[in-house]
Amino acid sequence: MAELQTFEETTDGIRVQVTPVYLDEQSDPDENHHVWAYQVRLENLGNTPVQLITRRWRITDGIGRAHEVIGDGVVGETPILHPGDDYEYSSGTPLSTSSGFMTGIFQMLHASGHRFVVQVPTFALDIPTSRGSVH
Repeated sequence: MAELQTFEETTDGIRVQVTPVYLDEQSDPDENHHVWAYQVRLENLGNTPVQLITRRWRITDGIGRAHEVIGDGVVGETPILHPGDDYEYSSGTPLSTSSGFMTGIFQMLHASGHRFVVQVPTFALDIPTSRGSVH
């Protein structure tokens, strides 16, 4: 089994870690159908509670075709993270190519009412057998 890679970025005291994994059993390369799951972990390293309000993902396949996913919360939730709290969720995405990448942002709300943007690290979507990827 291939070693999983975790991508990490911290913005304004919010650490975001993403670990993608290729789902071989849900993929059909002969039909140009490749599926990845990804685990996202958010951690509030700051001193005040924050709430995740919206998300925006940009998903780009191996030949540069991109699409965006924009919506409220994540997996139907708008979690509140108090200082020291973390929140994890899993999701997934299909691609018609065997590689690609994702990046995104979460819009957060401080307890004071101030909105701010947290960057999600850009992470690679590569099948485990690919070597020398440019992602």
